[in-house]
Amino acid sequence: MRVLFWALPAEGVSFLLGGRRMKKLIATIIAIFAFLIVAFTTETRQSTNQKKQVVGILQTMSHPALDQIHRGIIKGLEKEGYRNGKNITIDFQNAQGDQSNLKSMSDRFIQQDAALTIGIATPAVQSLANEAGDTPVIMGAVSDPLGTHLVKSLKRPGGKTTGVQDMQPVGAQLKLIQTIMPKLKNIGVIYTSSDDSSASEYREFRKLAEAQGINVKSYTVTSTNDIEQVAQTMAGKVEAVYVPTDNTVASGIATLLKATNAAKIPVFPAADTMVKPGGLATRAVSQFDMGVLTGRMAGQVLKGKNPATMPVQRVTEYETVVNLKAAKKLGITIPDSVIKASQKKGDIIK
Repeated sequence: MRVLFWALPAEGVSFLLGGRRMKKLIATIIAIFAFLIVAFTTETRQSTNQKKQVVGILQTMSHPALDQIHRGIIKGLEKEGYRNGKNITIDFQNAQGDQSNLKSMSDRFIQQDAALTIGIATPAVQSLANEAGDTPVIMGAVSDPLGTHLVKSLKRPGGKTTGVQDMQPVGAQLKLIQTIMPKLKNIGVIYTSSDDSSASEYREFRKLAEAQGINVKSYTVTSTNDIEQVAQTMAGKVEAVYVPTDNTVASGIATLLKATNAAKIPVFPAADTMVKPGGLATRAVSQFDMGVLTGRMAGQVLKGKNPATMPVQRVTEYETVVNLKAAKKLGITIPDSVIKASQKKGDIIK
């Protein structure tokens, strides 16, 4: 290594070596530059680490109710300060009702070392919870988290899973049906036999209805392919139909309504999103609001809260939604009390 020297006038050497003020100025500039470099490096690392935080969202299948929950989750995360592409990366996967997809998509999140995962509907949550490891799992609207063994206790879940319980006001829904159809004696319930949450709501509805002297006839399906035949069979034997929060039936609601409308039989769904396409009326908890609450809980876990000690939460306020267009088609008059309730808090579809 060669070192080059050059000569300076004596006055210049004296200036460079003897100027204390100049030395202090240079030292100050160097210190400032060092501070800025360290600060920039730290900020860049923090930013990179935040962007590496993956939030995996797994949706069981596509239909309006679950899509509303998904939109609510994004809103809830934003309310907690987390935005996709800014400080988190959201990986959204839709299994489209395929069990094998649920498994492979759940594996995907673990391979990405996701900070947490969110399941929309019971099958998605179960798939995420079955993954090995301690990656937090947030339930997006599960009707029966205890019965499905997702948590040990609603107040203290005790594991890696917590979230939002989908508690539809089944008693209020039955009362609404009786208000619109006071002479009702026979009602059919269509639900998916393998859907734990749907089956749980069916059992609750049956118990309440039979206590009111109403005969309940159950009809089960295993996929959307069964709905048309089951609906045609059911239509000739009941005066009305109740649909629990059921993903399969929700996906095939148009097929169900085609059969019931032909027989002039009203359908009372548990979810508000099934009223718009032709269901007659419901009193239900907003799917979007449940999503927002789910997103907020996910945000709190990202901030350091332990899911094992976070109580399962639920939306307690419900809305009355009425489809006057469907009522006219069926020749049913909606009582003023129901109209007023929907005007106060809810929606009227005309």
